[in-house]
Amino acid sequence: MTTTTTTSTTTSTTPAPEHHPLLVVGAGLGGLTLARVLARHGVRCTVLDLDPARDARPQGGMLDLHEDAAQRALREAGLYEEFRRLVQPGGEATRVLDRHATVHHADDGEGGRPEVHRAALRDLLLDSLPAGTVRWGAKVTAVTPLGGGRHEVTLADGTRLTTGLLVGADGAWSRVRPLLSDAVPAYTGISFVEADLTDADRRHPRAAALVGSGLLFALDQGKGFLSHREPGARLHTCVALRCPAELPAGLDLADPAAARRQVLAHFDGWDEGLRSLLADGDGPLVARPIHALPAGHRWERIPGVTLLGDAAHLMSPFAGEGANLAMLDGAELAAALLAHPDDPERALATYETALFPRSERSARESAESLELCFGPDAAGRLAAVMSGGWDDEAA
Repeated sequence: MTTTTTTSTTTSTTPAPEHHPLLVVGAGLGGLTLARVLARHGVRCTVLDLDPARDARPQGGMLDLHEDAAQRALREAGLYEEFRRLVQPGGEATRVLDRHATVHHADDGEGGRPEVHRAALRDLLLDSLPAGTVRWGAKVTAVTPLGGGRHEVTLADGTRLTTGLLVGADGAWSRVRPLLSDAVPAYTGISFVEADLTDADRRHPRAAALVGSGLLFALDQGKGFLSHREPGARLHTCVALRCPAELPAGLDLADPAAARRQVLAHFDGWDEGLRSLLADGDGPLVARPIHALPAGHRWERIPGVTLLGDAAHLMSPFAGEGANLAMLDGAELAAALLAHPDDPERALATYETALFPRSERSARESAESLELCFGPDAAGRLAAVMSGGWDDEAA
């Protein structure tokens, strides 16, 4: 596999497109894992990301990393020991409550799925890459097949790039996916409104005690509070509602106080400590309708292009698989490319043969877990499942 980037010259007034042998769209956890594993073996790629800088926006909350997925990918990336230093002490603890704050389940979570903050994990991957690997402020506006497995990528500033191998790691609303599939994410019927409490142990002791050291599920009546303790005594809460997509779209997020009142109206009669996770929140709110691709989403092999992470298998967060699968995808795609450096089509076919069945299993599990969390007797049923072990990535 060629590891250099070249720029063609021409006498035309229109600049010739830059050529990149391997182009990755999206600097999320999956795309960065792919880039890191390749770089560790001397293969360079270019990663495009629409954000103007690595710290341009918040990167989400806590993630539990599974031994057979993200932890495996970190070992392949040579970053496992560094990752262990990022683990949140006590972060695996889990509590399940109902709307009255009655505890149905509590454990210390010593289950081998350590919790880290997504931003810290992303920084670890970014810092491990050769300088210039990620090209910030590179928003993809069009992708055009050129034949023979080559593609042209157009950026918002008019820059054109060509590549012999294109990887869509660009999330739910991927610009690359339409090359392979007509599938479009569908609304699951669940929406989050996200809020934060800062300095919670001192300023919000009741809420802090309800959440504990790890993750809280407070579920009842088809809705709930999913809250996670983050570094620095911050509580990050996803207020979850089964509702039409128009409800979160109609919130006036420019007026957080009014938006809080509107959402809290759905929780009349709930424990005041639980309500305080939203009512006493600091700063702006974020509305996040939850979408998913069809379970079993797959595509026919098309030369020169593939997908990973949410671009390939977007699912609800209720089985804790999204980030884990994205990182495993990145590591496995890198392994396939390294194993077949002169036959990229064989590498992509090998990767996708494993990708499709594992992502289908996880997508079905995620859909089933969503129905459990927002169905009848959710706290009781979830507590029963927890006794046998369960995953989380929802908060």
